[in-house]
Amino acid sequence: MEFKRGRYSWLLRPFLIIFDISVVNGLAFYYFNFKANDLTRFSAEYSENITLIFIIYAAIFWIFSSTILKFYRVFRYTSVITVLSLIIKQFLVFSIIIFAFVGLFRSVKLPASKIFEYIVFAFSIIGAVKLLSYYGLKTVRTYLKGNLRRVVIVGNNESAQELKALFRSQKQLGYKVLATFSDTYIKSNTGSIADSFPYLERNTGVDEVYCAIDDLTEKQVNYFVKIANINHSNIKFVPNTKKLFSKRLKTDFYNYLPVLSIEEVALNRDFNQLIKRAFDVIFSLFIIVFVLSWVTAILFLVIKLESKGPLFYKHKRNGKNYEEFTCYKFRSLRTTTEIKGTYVTENDNRVTRIGKFLRKTSIDELPQFLNVIKNEMSVVGPRPHMPSYTEDYSKKIDKFNFIFRHNVRPGITGLAQIKGYRGEIKTDEDIINRIKYDIFYIENWSLLLDIKIIFQTIINMFKGQDEAY
Repeated sequence: MEFKRGRYSWLLRPFLIIFDISVVNGLAFYYFNFKANDLTRFSAEYSENITLIFIIYAAIFWIFSSTILKFYRVFRYTSVITVLSLIIKQFLVFSIIIFAFVGLFRSVKLPASKIFEYIVFAFSIIGAVKLLSYYGLKTVRTYLKGNLRRVVIVGNNESAQELKALFRSQKQLGYKVLATFSDTYIKSNTGSIADSFPYLERNTGVDEVYCAIDDLTEKQVNYFVKIANINHSNIKFVPNTKKLFSKRLKTDFYNYLPVLSIEEVALNRDFNQLIKRAFDVIFSLFIIVFVLSWVTAILFLVIKLESKGPLFYKHKRNGKNYEEFTCYKFRSLRTTTEIKGTYVTENDNRVTRIGKFLRKTSIDELPQFLNVIKNEMSVVGPRPHMPSYTEDYSKKIDKFNFIFRHNVRPGITGLAQIKGYRGEIKTDEDIINRIKYDIFYIENWSLLLDIKIIFQTIINMFKGQDEAY
């Protein structure tokens, strides 16, 4: 079970629930005024009944919708994009609930514009308070050293090291690392894994214990679970980052034989595809008309003056469901033939002078908006690979993870790219981390996440990335 730790922060969620319901009902009286204006042909007694019914209706359906949408499931590690997404979802669902009430009680005469104004104003207050509490707690953790979680990290695999660095660098998350234990000698360690047992027995004030499960024996795992339960500490297991875990694998049993299949992801649902496609087309047309139209004319002259060859570089890539398509770029190399094993490397003599600029700023990718219009690519998604590289990479990555990556359309930019995993693949770690971010994007897609990635891509275009050469 999960234990609630801390002094007063656990009160925030019930306070927000009561506050939000109060706002919803309080503003309803101000906007709707059931008693005075909005009821016809009914007595004052009936109007009071309608008022009471609305209060009960709004409270019940607010709690119901917020529970289904996990509106209050915001943790210290939750991103602001997720918080904004929750506010928008709750806004849309609650709008339907309010309009349904007016439809159910036809005697309530309210103009749609007034109802919409009420909902927008209510959610402006609710959203503002939610964000204020979100950033307020971050401020308390960062500057006042309050609302902290005291943690112990056991093990020293790559994930444990990343977790330790995250806790120490991101002060706003509010994790205080009390001790680290590992059988691998590190100067900063408190001791070995065996030393962690008496430490946890003595220190009952540990809130969470993070165990690198690959570094532990089954007996050690059982002990940590037992001592954490006795001390009311939350225990969490950290897998090796090379093992890509995801939420998408579904297990069916054919008699006693387990059969794994890939479940449909949010990105491939009909409604979400419609939203993403509409955004892709509108955004791509904007770029083609207002950017690509004049950039193409300029680059035609510059590229042709420096080296012989076509303006556009066409190359085969694997798209959705491994289908091959012709991907477009502004030519940045002196050669025009794509050969297996020819990723552009740092200080590559094949890159032209204008090509270095184009690649550094990612302007060479602009023609791919034509691929988006042709429905071969999306603005945001996993980057497409050469068919030969697809075959090679699939041998280094778990097959389910690699198949899953090709279950959506590739993108001009993506989460892996803005995180620095782009261009040349120097080691297996590069492709493993690239796929890891691609899978995270697919499983957690939202339109807000796409917009965030686009903005970060634009920032990187001006700043430049070390991996872009």
